[in-house]
Amino acid sequence: MTTQELASRYYELFQQMQVAEIYQQLYSADIVCTEPEHALTMGVPTVTRGIEAVLAKSKARQETIAEVHSFFSSEPIVGGSYFSVAMGRDMTLKNGQRLQIAEIAVFGVKDDKIISETFFY
Repeated sequence: MTTQELASRYYELFQQMQVAEIYQQLYSADIVCTEPEHALTMGVPTVTRGIEAVLAKSKARQETIAEVHSFFSSEPIVGGSYFSVAMGRDMTLKNGQRLQIAEIAVFGVKDDKIISETFFY
C-alpha cells in the first residue's frame, strides 16, 4: 500500500468515525505517538510507545467525553512517506466542560503501516 493509499484509507475510516478500525488496520505494533508539551496539563502523556499504550491512551481519553457535537478532518496531504490532516472536534466532557479542539496531525508510514503520529494543537 502506498502512503497515498494508506492516507486515503485513514481519511475514509475517520469520516465514518471508525477509529478502532484505523488502529487495527493501519497502525504498526511499534507506533510512537507524540503530543505537544502542554498536553500534560490535560493528563495526556507527551510520548506514547506501542499500539497497546496508544489504545489505552485513546480509551482513557474517550471515557472523558460525554458527547461529540461535531468533528472534521481535512483530506490528507502526502509528502514522501508522511501524510498530514487537519482535524478537530466540538465536544462536551463528562465534567460538563464544552471543548473545541483543532489540530494538525502528521503521520509517518513504513512497510504499509503508520509508525509515528505527531499532533500539534
